Amino acid sequence: MTNPPPVTVSVLVRATPEEAWEAFTNPESVTAWNFASPEWHCPRAVSDLREGGAFCYRMEARDGSFGFDFEGRFLKVSPPTELRYSLGPDREVVVQFTPEGPQTLVSQSFTPEATHSLEQQRAGWQAILENYKTYVEATETKR
Repeated sequence: MTNPPPVTVSVLVRATPEEAWEAFTNPESVTAWNFASPEWHCPRAVSDLREGGAFCYRMEARDGSFGFDFEGRFLKVSPPTELRYSLGPDREVVVQFTPEGPQTLVSQSFTPEATHSLEQQRAGWQAILENYKTYVEATETKR
């Protein structure tokens, strides 16, 4: 795959950009939503949220059969509107938080990797973002 175009996934959440940002970047929150299906979980998240800072989110199958570290380095940290990070030398992710009335559109554009199909990657990233939306909106009802 040579210079693939970025893939974009998004959700509209019932939250202010500040609330959406906090749920997206706070390691404690990340562990509550950062997995694509109920068979997976995110038992640990560590983040140095600053430009040049690193993050590492552990993703594991609940049955212990497989796990990996989703890790990278922050390139741009502009709360509550934009977050950019790298996933190695050739992959970048841009997350934007755009107010839309009483809601926020959260969009992620990412450079796909070469191992999985674009459809698999889009579906996985969208599923994680849907979990994020569920978490944010469940938290919103407690505010």
